[in-house]
Amino acid sequence: MDPDSRPEPRTTRSELERRFETFLWSSRLMVLLAVVPALLGALVLFVIASLDILSVLADTWRHYAGGGADIHKSVVTDIIVAVDIYLIALVLMIFALGVYKLFISRIEPAEGRDPHHPFNVQSLDQLKDKIARVVILAVIIEFFRAVVGISFATPLDAIYLALSVLALSLALYLMALAHKQE
Repeated sequence: MDPDSRPEPRTTRSELERRFETFLWSSRLMVLLAVVPALLGALVLFVIASLDILSVLADTWRHYAGGGADIHKSVVTDIIVAVDIYLIALVLMIFALGVYKLFISRIEPAEGRDPHHPFNVQSLDQLKDKIARVVILAVIIEFFRAVVGISFATPLDAIYLALSVLALSLALYLMALAHKQE
């Protein structure tokens, strides 16, 4: 094809096209409808988990100081539940900050941080991976909460528990291997 016969590139855009593209670019701000509630949800969960821990401390104090209700059956479970709630709050924070950074704007204070910091994401795949790791950890914590109250009816139940712990250990090992390869 003759170089002179190519159509000239458009150098001027219509006003309507420019306005529409500005509108399209501004529409990314809709992501804030996910970011702000996720941060508020994280705040609520941090408060709830902290109050749960304070409640365990108060119950412990009452038990040992004044002969309050026995806490031995519930203290570990209550703390595990609080840790699980903290992890879910972290998932919401990682999601909110990651989505904000990917779709709205870079977060200046995070720019100088370690690139492997959980709040510092470079792509949707990396955000998904970081969230998945925390969710898996929360599931493992939930598993241990369920194990605390388990009673063995048969020896086979103990074998199932051991196999479950082995499977979880293997999953953690594979996650660590995947993390090293990054």
